[in-house]
Order: sequence, then structure tokens, then C-alpha cells
Amino acid sequence: MSTLLCLGLGYCARYYAAEFGARFERIVGTSRTPKPAGRVAMLAFDAAAPSDEVRAAVADATHVLISAGPGEAGDPIIAALADNIAASPNLQVIVYLSSLGVYGDYAGAWIDEAAATIPAHARGGARLRAEQAWQALGAKRGVPVAVLRLAGIYGPGQNVFTRLISGRAHRVAKPGHVFNRIHVADIAQAIEAAFARRIDGIFNVTDDEPAPYSDQVLMAAQLLGIEPPKELSLAQAQEVLTPMALSFYAGCVRVRNDKLKTELGVRLRYPTYREGLRALFASGYDARDPLTG
Repeated sequence: MSTLLCLGLGYCARYYAAEFGARFERIVGTSRTPKPAGRVAMLAFDAAAPSDEVRAAVADATHVLISAGPGEAGDPIIAALADNIAASPNLQVIVYLSSLGVYGDYAGAWIDEAAATIPAHARGGARLRAEQAWQALGAKRGVPVAVLRLAGIYGPGQNVFTRLISGRAHRVAKPGHVFNRIHVADIAQAIEAAFARRIDGIFNVTDDEPAPYSDQVLMAAQLLGIEPPKELSLAQAQEVLTPMALSFYAGCVRVRNDKLKTELGVRLRYPTYREGLRALFASGYDARDPLTG
């Protein structure tokens, strides 16, 4: 029986399961506070004391998707279930969702997966250590581990439209500063390709065009027919933005996605933020659960 185990059934995992889950005979998801998720069987996950049901799901899994992020103490899933995963008899492939934040600051230069990882903040460092831990566990178990380094994620319910409407979208004046973005539907494609090809390695999952966040705010405001927020200086932004939001301005890098296309064979549905925002505006940008409707 093909069984998908989503350790941390978060935003990306839910969209993957909704679009590609039909190829699995069984899907199990975990959460600290499980909620109904359609055909996905949900289990509560307690890192301090994983239940027998969670351990049994690990033993049954043929495909494992990890979308839960690491904490200050490291990756909670590795800490709790490493021995179980290493002993899993049916396991074929692991996909770990990481972040472009592992690269740090390259002063706007173009880089690929061969670039050195020098995280600019503690969150990126935790991600890098988690990547290494999952790669080591895969090597120990003898299964491929695809590490997908995700750009800034957007999609239904998680986008510049909803932030504009709620007053949470900001334009920050930092000339030359750009971000890579990626639509959740293209993340789902990358996950499926990694599973289907049982591939091992690191892959940047990002769009084709790094761009200033202000450009996205301006386009979304135009589509909505509203005035965009006024541009803030960096000093003003430090008074308004959260520490996490400010951390995205700590470094600047332009990230290539050649391996995503050539080795994983992914053809992006939304190669730039423009296609992604237009599609969201046309089809609905508000929050909805892809598994329950």
C-alpha cells in the first residue's frame, strides 16, 4: 500500500495532498492540534512523547513529507522519530521543505544550489541544520532525501491582496532589494516531481524573476482598485514591521531555479509574481482549505 505521511500538515502540504493525493492509497497527517482534513487521517503530534499511532504511521509510510519547521532546540521530528524513520521498512523517499533563508546575503548576486550557505539570521541557521540532519538520516536509512528550498510562499489566503485589505502590506524603500517568490501550486508540483522521481539532492523552488516587494504591492493595489500604502524608510519600517518581516531585508540574493526545471522537470505555472497575482485575483485570493473546501 502506498502511504503518504505528512509530518506537519501545513499550508504547502495541504495543497499538495489536495492536488496529488489521489495517487496514494492512504494519507496521514500530523499536527499539534489536529483538525478535519478531508480524506487525510489526522494524528496529534507531541514531540516530547510521540503516540503509538504516530509511530505506526511512520512504519507504514512509503513517502514522507516534512513541512514542520525547526525550533530553537532543533528539528522536533528528528528528535522524536529519527530511530523510527531509520527503521521504517516501507520507506521509499523523503521530501523536506526548507527555505532560501539558508543562503544569507549575496548583495543581490545570482546564485544556485552550489552557493555557500551563510544564513543571515538564526532562523536560516536552524533550517540549514535541519536539512543536514534529514540528509544524514536518509543516508543512514538508504533512501533519497529531496531538500526543497522554498522562496517566499504565496497563494490563496496567503498573499499581498489579503495583507492589503487587512492593512498589513508595507512598502519599504530599499533600492535594489529583491525577493524570490513561489506560488503554492508550483510548490505542490515540485513535491510531486521529487516523489515521482525518488530524487536525492537540494533544489531551489522559486520563480523566474526576483522582484521588489513594493512592485507586488503596487500591482495588487491596482487590481483591487485601491490606493497603495505609502513607502516607508528603513528606519520607519523598524517601528512598524515585526522582527520576522524585517529579517527578509537583512540580505539580498537572486536565486536560480535551473535544477527545478531540468532535474525535477517542473514547468512553472506562475513563472513570475505577475501571473500568480492575476490568477489569484481572478479565482479568489481569500483563505480556503483545499482539503475541505
